[in-house]
Amino acid sequence: MHQFFRLQGQRRAESEYWAYDITTISSYSECLRQIQYGHDKDGDGLPQLKLALVFGEKSRLPFYYRKLAGNIPDKMTVRALLSELDVFGFKKVKLVMDRGFYKEDNINRLLKDHLKFLIGIQISLKYVKAQLDKVYDDFLTFEHYNEDYELYSMTVPYEWLYSQIRPYKGDILNEKRRVYMHLYYNIDNAAEDQKSFDRKLMGLREEILSGKRVPEHEKQYEKYFVIKSTPVRGIHATVKEGAVKKAKRYFGFFALLSNEKMDSITALALYRNKDLVEKAFGNLKERLNFKRTLVSSEQSLNGKLFVEFIALIYISYINKMMQDKNLYKTHTLMGLLDKLDVIECFEHPNRRMQMGEVLDKQRDLYIALGVEPPSSL
Repeated sequence: MHQFFRLQGQRRAESEYWAYDITTISSYSECLRQIQYGHDKDGDGLPQLKLALVFGEKSRLPFYYRKLAGNIPDKMTVRALLSELDVFGFKKVKLVMDRGFYKEDNINRLLKDHLKFLIGIQISLKYVKAQLDKVYDDFLTFEHYNEDYELYSMTVPYEWLYSQIRPYKGDILNEKRRVYMHLYYNIDNAAEDQKSFDRKLMGLREEILSGKRVPEHEKQYEKYFVIKSTPVRGIHATVKEGAVKKAKRYFGFFALLSNEKMDSITALALYRNKDLVEKAFGNLKERLNFKRTLVSSEQSLNGKLFVEFIALIYISYINKMMQDKNLYKTHTLMGLLDKLDVIECFEHPNRRMQMGEVLDKQRDLYIALGVEPPSSL
């Protein structure tokens, strides 16, 4: 398996970004050591293991996977991933990750190893809001609007406070490293965020006025309302306009962080290409029937994972070729496979296997997929 990963990785262009993400696979088995209760992405309430995948963004093919215990947070997996990639001999790594993998230690590790990255970050982080506040008043202008993505964007340089423990010197290195913060504003998302927030405030006020306060909401009552109670007028809740305005200030904004110089739209295009991993997880669970492990031994699990991974490479390749050749205009993926599945093979004792009839339309599909049309096996 390791040799397979190594050879697969060597076929990936060093200039391309690699998309990294994690999904969960549920299991009924109590015999598998990595099956644990954790953050349930599928919402089925079962214990699970986690499956990490790495995809080439240009090739649109997977080339590495790793199984993890189901209770390990995503952000804790980056260090082990980098170590594994180093073992396979990958030196010029460029990773795309969502904000679930963001952690200061991860950024420092990537910078320490001189690896390129593009990662989603929370707009609520203090240093992100500080940078956004500097350009806030000039952000929503037509110069920063992009028609293709229908949003406003801007890239600002930022000095990352890099920290590295150096055991061989017995000290901690602290210095500034140049990174780039890509900021975005989506009007539609802002409107949805505002409606959702207003509905939340209405619900909180209703809880206060009805006297049915929820203990978990006490901090929010205090944050957004001035609450008074008199014998005559009863309970009265007045909204704290300043607190509400402050909360709504960053609605519709999101941010990415990279250490490779690029404009905000290039960064967004790279980041959104990461959804090919999400689609791969969908193919793995739906098309390849891997919502559950359905095994009860470690050996069976390892074998099944590897076979599923090989199948995912085929599915991903077919999907890539169908997109490149615009075949989705006339076929679904399963519909195309069904058209080829009817070709018969004939085998007789002491004779070479022979192919049945291949129609011109079927031959054209093979050619479009970059596969030599079969004549005999």
